[in-house]
Amino acid sequence: MTGPWDDWNHILKLDPDKKLPDGVTYDDLCATGTDAIEVGGTTGMTEENMSAVIEACADHDVPLYQEPSSPDVVVDDDALDGYLVPTVFNAGSPFWITGAHKEWIRIEGELDWERTTTEAYIVLNGEADVATYTQADCDLSAEDVASYAVVAERMFGQDIVYVEYSGTFGDPELVSAASGALEDATLFYGGGIHDYDSAYTMASCSDVIVVGNLAYDEGVDAIRETVEAANDA
Repeated sequence: MTGPWDDWNHILKLDPDKKLPDGVTYDDLCATGTDAIEVGGTTGMTEENMSAVIEACADHDVPLYQEPSSPDVVVDDDALDGYLVPTVFNAGSPFWITGAHKEWIRIEGELDWERTTTEAYIVLNGEADVATYTQADCDLSAEDVASYAVVAERMFGQDIVYVEYSGTFGDPELVSAASGALEDATLFYGGGIHDYDSAYTMASCSDVIVVGNLAYDEGVDAIRETVEAANDA
């Protein structure tokens, strides 16, 4: 299975629950050179604030995806190229492995399977909200991470494996372990990327880096710097 992410290096993740810095617009962020925009977050998500960000990015020639945190915030909008639905492979609660997805397929209207892809998350920052909500076991060795990656790709047929440190810069050794274990799946990395060097480091041991908080902390120039690093790696 292949997808457009096979050709990506950089994703800009926009959190509808966060406020952009003064002087920064969504138009500016869409023009940073990122390969795709992903709209999503862990807390404070509503259909309304998701829709507002999607609408603000809709007129730009950048692939636009929603990553819904729960079925009730799914936005039906033709501007979206698709939906990236997380399933947390190291979750302690089965709700975040299959339970939420059971509810997902019950949303009003027919599910657009052609535009829906699941992401096999491996959550590794135990202090992050996503780890708390999913009761994730984050005390994993490199061998554990590699094993989860193989389970995701080979047993569950996942096209995307996502190593998520959520706000904290991760351990390149663990990211490299996931990368080395995969054959065809695309490896996303997200967490703590804050400048060229950190972006280059993680882009060198993954296929695609996901940058989010930096847009709200530093703004447009900092995002452009990470795009450059991802393309250089």
